[in-house]
Parts: sequence; C-alpha cells; structure tokens
Amino acid sequence: MLVISNTSPLLYLHRTGYLSLLPGLYGEVVIPPAVLSELRAGGSRGIDVPDPSDHAWLRVIPLQSRQLLPIVTDLGEGESEAIGLALEHPGSRLILDDQLARRIARLSRLSFTGTLGVVLKAKAAGLLPSVGPVLQDLRSAGLWLDDELVSAVLAQACETAEGAVTQPPHRMR
Repeated sequence: MLVISNTSPLLYLHRTGYLSLLPGLYGEVVIPPAVLSELRAGGSRGIDVPDPSDHAWLRVIPLQSRQLLPIVTDLGEGESEAIGLALEHPGSRLILDDQLARRIARLSRLSFTGTLGVVLKAKAAGLLPSVGPVLQDLRSAGLWLDDELVSAVLAQACETAEGAVTQPPHRMR
C-alpha cells in the first residue's frame, strides 16, 4: 500500500520531534512534487521544515497525469497533488489534515488519515506510551486542535486530560 503525505503532517510531526513515527508505522512514505516544493519554500523562508533528502524513507513520486487533480480553487497545490497521486494509485492511503482536502478524499472514496490518526496508530502499535503529551506538543507547534477534538482523541486512546489511562469501554455482545 502506498502511503502519501501532504505537507502539514510532515511539518507538524517534524516540529514536535515525532517524524520518525511515519517510517515506524508505514516504512516508506511518498510525497508529490508540490509537497516537496512547499517544504522547500518554507525552508527558504526560515521555517523549520523537514528536508526530504535527509530521510531515506521519504520518496517523491511525480503524477503521471494532471487530469486526475481535483478542480477546486480553494485546495492547495500540495493537497491537490496528493489526492491526484492517490487517485493514480488505487488502494493507497493519504495523510492530510485540511478539512476541504479530507472532504474531497472522502467523496473520491480514498482512504485517508491525518496527523492525529498517525498519533493514535502509533500508540496502538506501541511506538508511543501516550498521546496526551503529543497533542500538547502539536498544539504548541501551531496545529489547531479544539478542546472537543482533543477530548475525543484522548478518549479514543483511553486516556484522560490529566494523563490517566482509562479502560476501553466494554462492548455488548
């Protein structure tokens, strides 16, 4: 399965020191050229972004055809190319946070997750002891997370805002 990332998950996981979760979970992650361009543009403006050439597990794959790109003017070039790449590679998984991009991915019947989904999966895989501190770090790095979303993610991870671990809810048979 091809795992395709947009810019923001790479940026926020890098800024918080959790970028290594991606190869830990997925092995290789690919990005389209527009994501590479966005990262380079950020780096040239002094923004702390990951350099894809420093990560052997991160590979750039160009689109074969721009005809599959969503025609939505409010969608960034990185999101657009990531979705286009996923459309070219059926069965792939997208990692993106932008709500409009997620809506288009859903309408296109593409599999996707976001930065928080990566964090939850990393905890489930034993790569993180808890998600609470990661959520705090992501907020500090500038990822917008409202309190309701944080509470929902903590509940899904069987954690509380105070850091206590809770028991998963019992399922009725």
